[in-house]
Amino acid sequence: MKPFQKRSRLEIIRDILKVIRESNNSISPTKLQRFSNLSFQMFEEYVKDLEKKGLIEAKPYKEKRKIYSLTDKGRTFLDKYQDFVNFLADFGL
Repeated sequence: MKPFQKRSRLEIIRDILKVIRESNNSISPTKLQRFSNLSFQMFEEYVKDLEKKGLIEAKPYKEKRKIYSLTDKGRTFLDKYQDFVNFLADFGL
C-alpha cells in the first residue's frame, strides 16, 4: 500500500484479524483499535460486523472487561485472503 492511500474494506478487515492473530489470539478492544488504526466509530462498526459474521468473538475478561479473539472462520478468512493476494501477485495484478 502506498503512503496515505486509503485502505479498502477488505484490507481493514484483514488488518483487524491480523492484529488479533499476532496478539496470540487475545487482545483488548483499546489495543485492537489502536493497532488497527481506526477511529472509535469506525472501529465499533467493523467489530460489530465481524462479530455478526462470526469472524471474531468477544470473551469476558476480569469483571466488566472483554477481549477479542479469532474464530475458526476468522482464521480461515485470513488464510484464504493471503492465498488470493498471492494468486494475484503470481499474475502481476
